[in-house]
Amino acid sequence: MPIDFHDSRNQSTYTTRVAEEQWLRTIEEYVDFKGKHVLDVGCGGGIYSKAFALSGAAHVTAMDFSVEMLKGAKENCKDVNNISFIQGSALDTKLKEQQFDILLERALIHHIADLTACFQEANRVLKLNGRFIIQDRTPEDCALPGSETHIRGYFFERHPKLIEKESSRRYSSHKVKTVLEQTGFHRIKEFQYWETRKTYNDFDQLRDDLLHRTGRSILYELTDDELMDLVEFIETKIGHLQHINERDRWTIWIAEK
Repeated sequence: MPIDFHDSRNQSTYTTRVAEEQWLRTIEEYVDFKGKHVLDVGCGGGIYSKAFALSGAAHVTAMDFSVEMLKGAKENCKDVNNISFIQGSALDTKLKEQQFDILLERALIHHIADLTACFQEANRVLKLNGRFIIQDRTPEDCALPGSETHIRGYFFERHPKLIEKESSRRYSSHKVKTVLEQTGFHRIKEFQYWETRKTYNDFDQLRDDLLHRTGRSILYELTDDELMDLVEFIETKIGHLQHINERDRWTIWIAEK
């Protein structure tokens, strides 16, 4: 069954990773976040809120619709004093207008049915000339084949039904850019980024991660037997490796208000 982000058992699902340094440096090429006020909508485990807070942002507001996720994020960021946490929706944050310099929505928009309402709210809370950073997968990102680093591609090779589910909930690049323009954003930059998801010392570690569906909501579409079959399939492909650096390709859009 699909993951329930309100379930207390999933509180720490998205807190076990850290934002990679290269991701921060890449974003910094386009956005100056030093001394700025940042809003992280759909903060999950708080790993990107934490990254901004520790890298020069004046203050980060971490928002998620799930109280349980926020509990995990607070624990993850307990030693960082320039982050505040609030429960809220990307469609109606209930925050004041023109309050933030930067807004991040990472791995969020594929959960949003009304993209226009989401981007209108983003525009409302951003200051003039504020930057809106969106990171998600397009259908093209999802369709990439599996490899020693792109583990996710094997999910769809073994269970083609998953690509239908995955693609149906993803927005095309054209759609994202069109709605951004319609909601008042301009100077839209788009690029693809290969982000390290996690590094494993051997396949046993990866197997455990997969069987627990850790941070992989798409795997909740599989039965336990189908998941075991998938893990065995992936083992035939990369089980011999002693070091596995898992990476996913994302599309990032950065727009200006």
